[in-house]
Amino acid sequence: MIRSAHTLTDDAPSWRRTPLRTPLRYPAAVLLVVAGVAHIPITPMHLKEAPYIGALFIALTAVCFALALTLPFHDSPTVWALTAAVTIAAVLAYVLSRTVALPQIGDDVGNWTEPLGLLSITTEFLSAALSVIALKSNHEAAP
Repeated sequence: MIRSAHTLTDDAPSWRRTPLRTPLRYPAAVLLVVAGVAHIPITPMHLKEAPYIGALFIALTAVCFALALTLPFHDSPTVWALTAAVTIAAVLAYVLSRTVALPQIGDDVGNWTEPLGLLSITTEFLSAALSVIALKSNHEAAP
């Protein structure tokens, strides 16, 4: 039997789909936009030098924008968890690229002070922190 997307959403436990309405959703959305925008200027260069990194930057930017548009209107635990997962993965990828010589971008090892890199890692880290706080607050408030 084929189920519609609406039915699948309705079957999700209410705690996963009910918006939290935390005021943290607004600064988190702004941080996600800034994180996405920070990757735009360096994407063309990476598409030429390391196409897989360029493609990951495009994907990260798109996901950051999608989450930034979703959070203010529907900040469910699922959306917060996705925000945490994406931004934590981005921070870990940044750290990995600065500590291990990844294919085609080995020259980034040790380059911790690049301004757009610092902007992205800061906004991604703060987005992850707000996500964890929102999820923890929801968990503590649950009966």
